[in-house]
Amino acid sequence: MASVPVYCLCRLPYDVTRFMIECDVCQDWFHGSCVGVEEDKAAEIDLYHCPNCQVTHGPPVMRKRRGGHKQSDARRDSGRLVQTGSPQFVRELRSRTFPSADEILLKPAGAQLTVEFLEERSFSVPVLVLRRDGLGMNLPPSSFTVSDVEHYIGYDKEIDVIDVNRQADLKMKLGEFVEYYNSPNRDRVLNVISLEFSETRLSNLVETPKIVRKLSWVENLWPEESIFERPNVQKYCLMGVKDSYTDFHVDFGGTSVWYHVLRGEKIFYLVRPTPANLSLFERWSSSSNQNELFFGDQVDMCYKCSVKQGNTLFIPTGWIHAVLTPVDCLAFGGNFLHSLNIDMQLRLVLSLAMLLFDIWDSPPWRHSGLSVLLRDDGSKWGLNLGLLVCYPLGYYHLV
Repeated sequence: MASVPVYCLCRLPYDVTRFMIECDVCQDWFHGSCVGVEEDKAAEIDLYHCPNCQVTHGPPVMRKRRGGHKQSDARRDSGRLVQTGSPQFVRELRSRTFPSADEILLKPAGAQLTVEFLEERSFSVPVLVLRRDGLGMNLPPSSFTVSDVEHYIGYDKEIDVIDVNRQADLKMKLGEFVEYYNSPNRDRVLNVISLEFSETRLSNLVETPKIVRKLSWVENLWPEESIFERPNVQKYCLMGVKDSYTDFHVDFGGTSVWYHVLRGEKIFYLVRPTPANLSLFERWSSSSNQNELFFGDQVDMCYKCSVKQGNTLFIPTGWIHAVLTPVDCLAFGGNFLHSLNIDMQLRLVLSLAMLLFDIWDSPPWRHSGLSVLLRDDGSKWGLNLGLLVCYPLGYYHLV
């Protein structure tokens, strides 16, 4: 029997769950925890030398900061474009003027936001509720902090984190992120936007808005017995430090989304999902210089919406939006599919399929996760939020 390859100083087999880094001299692989290299710092290393190779080749060579992320005005003026998420980008974004979202928003009181209200006006524009009273949701008090989040979820919970300046994803323990967040001397801008906590103790403190529970297909239509696992996308905790930025996107699977700012503030840049704008968005999303182009400049109107502490924002299906965090912020949110935007929900998933895969020439492919999901069984519309299957020759089979 062939022996199992071993790596690192510890001489253990490869473990996909542990971060490893390759030595550029000996080409052996090392666990970050064994050689003192944190995953989120690895991108700053240009040439890595393991402890043994450092004896003859010296310490690791760090990557020089170049491009847009440490741009001087002189470099920018000489033709180098500002990179999305860089300090220069955020400064320029803060200084710009945009049309107010008040021109398009609905602003009902919490008790007014009912299914009937949305059916009469159509849930086709964002809804901003200034006070949580009447929304029928439970939240921690405004004194709740990121340290409390750690208390209820756990220090060792692995989370996805965005390095805003580099627009790169990395993984950290929740406790490590909280230590960073609470530090007065931050060397980076880190943002957490995908911490789903439905299966944690924190879930007991947060109840989604009543209107979401009334509309959500997952809440109302998901069968008790299903071969597909019930998706957990209703409860997210968002923790961002000052100057965090999330670039333009459409929420996954054609979902609508709600946000409540518990502490701090979020600024949303909103673009209507017109056919022309969605076409421009697809083109922008697939462009090679996407991180040098502000999508808001590609469309006729990009609206600015400030969501302050205590406000709740509901964004309907398809709205293209970016988010700036002007001050440290703790927010809660979630995604949901519903019956008021079925046409747009399907259109977005079809567009995503065409964007990501060549469905005309390839065999059936599958995409796991929260995607659409309707099927016609001859008598009524059914639901499946777990699996999307596309077939070639233009057949779109919703299973």
